[in-house]
Amino acid sequence: MIVPKFGLGTFRLSGQTVIDSVKTALDVGYRAVDTAQIYANEAEVGQAIAESQLNRDELFITTKIWTENYAPDKLIPSLKDSLRKLRTDAVNLTLIHWPAPKLGVSIAEVMQALLEAKQQGLTEHIGISNFNIELSQQAIDSIGLQHIATNQIELSPYLQNHRLVDFLQARNIDVTSYMTLAYGKVLNDPVLLDIAAQHQASSAQIALAWALQQGFAVIPSSTKREHLIANLAAQEIQLSKDEMAAIAKLDRNAREINPEQLAPLWDE
Repeated sequence: MIVPKFGLGTFRLSGQTVIDSVKTALDVGYRAVDTAQIYANEAEVGQAIAESQLNRDELFITTKIWTENYAPDKLIPSLKDSLRKLRTDAVNLTLIHWPAPKLGVSIAEVMQALLEAKQQGLTEHIGISNFNIELSQQAIDSIGLQHIATNQIELSPYLQNHRLVDFLQARNIDVTSYMTLAYGKVLNDPVLLDIAAQHQASSAQIALAWALQQGFAVIPSSTKREHLIANLAAQEIQLSKDEMAAIAKLDRNAREINPEQLAPLWDE
């Protein structure tokens, strides 16, 4: 697996809040941080990393290219700008944030520009985010399977996306799960709460353990030290086959993030 199994998400965090979240996460043991151009917090993430005084080679930093920078003459300059903000010569992973079919984006063109960024040493690995099966295949066809490290997709006990997951895992493309807690909606689920009680854990930890046990990388975010520590501890929970089967039954194709202009036609 290329992508670290456990990282810190920074979606919707800004200013001092994201600086504190990243610094605390690094202090309690996180070594992977996920950001994006559209989050408008790369500079703050870079500041927090610098202030942590950790060696750069200890960290795995992911960012994502936003749609306005998909043109071949914009992608690399925009990534260089991200690197300046993040205070690093290269990130570990750069993703295409959304396939944006309704904007007329050529998958082949944007993937080739991303591969060029990798060949220039601006990013160690490259990948995709929010791509369905058809567009994932287009990405593979355009630059080769060996260059696609991950597809970062929304996955939670309420959105299990089996067809896409099976497609990716069959091709050894890492699956990164975001929104694993479905904006907190899964936290009061009776099934998860019951399993949590059996493990003396929280429902959040059970949802994360469910994702980890399927081989997904996870990137939950939190601003509270105790939650950051608890999330990290989800790696130590081993769910039984019966517990995994019970969570599998919670799937209801409930998607939290689906921007009309950017999202593909999802695989049911």
